Amino acid sequence: MRKIGLVFLLLFCTGSLIAQLKSPDEFLGYSLGSRYTVHHRIVEYFQQAAAAMPRQVKLERYGQTYEGRELLIAIVASSVNMQRIEEIRKNNLRLTGLLTDKPADPAAPAIVWLSYNVHGNEPSSSEVSMKTLYALLDPSNAQAPEWLKNTVVIIDPCINPDGRDRYVNWFNQVVGNRPDANPDGREHSEPWPGGRSNHYNFDLNRDWAWQTQLESRQRIRIYNNWMPQIHCDFHEQYPNSPYYFAPAAEPFHEVITPWQREFQTTIGKNHARYFDANGWLYFTREYFDLFYPAYGDTYPTYSGAIGMTYEQAGHNVGGLTYLKSDGDTLTLKDRIAHHFTTSMSTVEITSANAAKVISGFKRFFDDALTRGSGEYRSYVVTSNDPDKLNALKSLLTSNDIRFGNYFQAGAKGYNYFTGKEESISLETHSIVINSLQPRSALIQVLFEPRSKLSDSATYDITAWSLPYAYGLKSYAVRSSLPASATVALPVSPTTTAGYGYLLKYQSFSDAVLLARLLQNGFKVRFAESEFSLQNKNYSRGTLIILRSGNERIFGSLPGLLTQYHASADAVESGFTQSGFDFGSDKVHLIRKPRVALLTGNSVSSTAAGEVWHLFDQLLDFPVTLINAEELGGVNWKNIDVLILPDGNYKMLTEKDGASDLKTWVRQGGRIIAMENAAAQLAAGEWGFKLKKTEEDTTTKKPYVNLRKYASRERDGIVNNVPGAIYKMELDNTHPLAFGYPDFYFTLKQQENLYEFMKDGWNVGVLKKDDLVSGFVGSKARDRIKDGTGIGVVNLGNGSVTFFADNPVFRAFWENGKLMLCNAVFLVGQ
Repeated sequence: MRKIGLVFLLLFCTGSLIAQLKSPDEFLGYSLGSRYTVHHRIVEYFQQAAAAMPRQVKLERYGQTYEGRELLIAIVASSVNMQRIEEIRKNNLRLTGLLTDKPADPAAPAIVWLSYNVHGNEPSSSEVSMKTLYALLDPSNAQAPEWLKNTVVIIDPCINPDGRDRYVNWFNQVVGNRPDANPDGREHSEPWPGGRSNHYNFDLNRDWAWQTQLESRQRIRIYNNWMPQIHCDFHEQYPNSPYYFAPAAEPFHEVITPWQREFQTTIGKNHARYFDANGWLYFTREYFDLFYPAYGDTYPTYSGAIGMTYEQAGHNVGGLTYLKSDGDTLTLKDRIAHHFTTSMSTVEITSANAAKVISGFKRFFDDALTRGSGEYRSYVVTSNDPDKLNALKSLLTSNDIRFGNYFQAGAKGYNYFTGKEESISLETHSIVINSLQPRSALIQVLFEPRSKLSDSATYDITAWSLPYAYGLKSYAVRSSLPASATVALPVSPTTTAGYGYLLKYQSFSDAVLLARLLQNGFKVRFAESEFSLQNKNYSRGTLIILRSGNERIFGSLPGLLTQYHASADAVESGFTQSGFDFGSDKVHLIRKPRVALLTGNSVSSTAAGEVWHLFDQLLDFPVTLINAEELGGVNWKNIDVLILPDGNYKMLTEKDGASDLKTWVRQGGRIIAMENAAAQLAAGEWGFKLKKTEEDTTTKKPYVNLRKYASRERDGIVNNVPGAIYKMELDNTHPLAFGYPDFYFTLKQQENLYEFMKDGWNVGVLKKDDLVSGFVGSKARDRIKDGTGIGVVNLGNGSVTFFADNPVFRAFWENGKLMLCNAVFLVGQ
């Protein structure tokens, strides 16, 4: 009897300990808003809450960042719903049609997903995540249990822990005992590259659809396993701005349904009640639109949810306290209060309308399955290169977009490459994507040949269609086409060669293999011209690996090819049937380049990050990162290729700095300059010049300077190039364009072009108005023609390769990656 009593007492005490839910202030030892909380302490707070309330909270670790920080979500539900949480999740997928094991139950809880701190230096929202979690679990909060009867809340406390800790650790190091509200104080001036982005300086709020980053891939996987009805993305904007919440600004993409538009407004009005009661300023329907598909509001919207951005003043300059221009002081506690209010208001209004929310959500997917989205019912993508097609397949799979093999030629469709309605001409490998599937809206957004904007004043790029971004021949078809089951084709084994091997060079995957071959010590050559051997034709750029010079490692090549899912043709002679023999000076040895990338204060952090990520994560090829301001002290003998991403380089305006750089190039160095870096070089004596534009004069148009005050925010649109796709003519006989047809789709974000060069190579040119998709201001459009966008200038023994546009933009512009690799590995060899 005493033992039974002891066990009962132990269980009672254990239960009491478990029930000790702590507030954030109690757990952290300081009040929220008095300092910034590092990421691991936020994780620990969520862990203690889950341990204290296991019947209402479930933590799910969904991955880790590049720097090893934990990524997790907290699922919050009533104790009744938590017992069947997996069934709730599956039922939600049944509502979408993504899971078809049995009919969906429409009397299901609505799911609200709250995503905090995607931009690391917009840090108030991760503090809010702890307060929101506590408020939903706090036994003294009588409202939360009622909401959780028909609503499940999922909280991601920090989407970007690496960026957050970069900012928070810096701020905690520079702030004093008394935070300084003076905007000129150093605590309001964050150093390069800032905490906005992730480890590789990518903006994770531009990556939802593309999933180029580790954090995005892991997050979207778990997001798509839930498919919530409501998604809120918490941000910060400049410190003098009022709060922003939905409804969003135009342009809305046409796939957004009336229900989605309507319920955004319902949510916004609920927020307004609380903000009005507190006397807080806010604005709606301005600036933040719903168009570009890779945002934290648009991607969920195109996935059937009510996706929204919430913007609080503060940003990377807010610190703990900030003196605003109106004389008021903005504190971190203010910022927390505002974001907390919209967090709880979102849950409240969703709970009050749960049945409507589920009904509208289900209707979105019912329409997708029965009617499809947009004017096209099928998209056929075809290529002779399986690697290029596989890159697209990978993206489709990660977005739950279904596709199948396609074999039936003869149907007609819109040819993306020619811009005409034509009979479909299939290449060796083809797939078809039918729009009658759950992801129909997202398919339309990602594949529509031409963007349709309801308002040209948009927040981001206006064109991204995947056939152009991937450089894949595609057709948009108005009828549904049959798909066959996808079967992975086996890679032909490479037979043993006595003399050498020939490898195709047509895709970025081939460049990745080339990088590995050079890393492993292989001497690799490439053919400058087409040739034929053993009754087979080979393209320019074909890689040649001979036994001669590779004797020690020659036998390892077949195994390496198998590792990279590649194959090669074994040859027993270098005597070609047509073209140049392998000993010709038209066959070039590729010397492994020592590559450096400029970073630091003069450089766009995102542009530098895109190149760094390509080398470090995709090519797995060494690159040395050098601060641009320290270039004067480098040993030039250790660098073969210097990459200048977009930036504003002080050293290019200094006589000595530019002179040293030019001397290095004349001695054999190779520069690759992109965007404004190219424009800065063009302003000097580097062999190419920025194309001059003819400006209207007041003599010809005397009233040109008369403007309406009310139109002042839209006046600049005529000169705007927010991001549009142009079709360039390409000289694919030049090594820079090996692996390409005689055209290339470039994403232009400014109007820069360069004068046609007499003594250089005009590799990519625009001869006329070759706009394919997206918005360009009327005046800018008149100027974007008759110029070079991609070129190579020889200077002494070295060269300068320049790109007017970014060939690896946000790492989703897949078709430009090979060209950047060509600039590194082939040009100047």
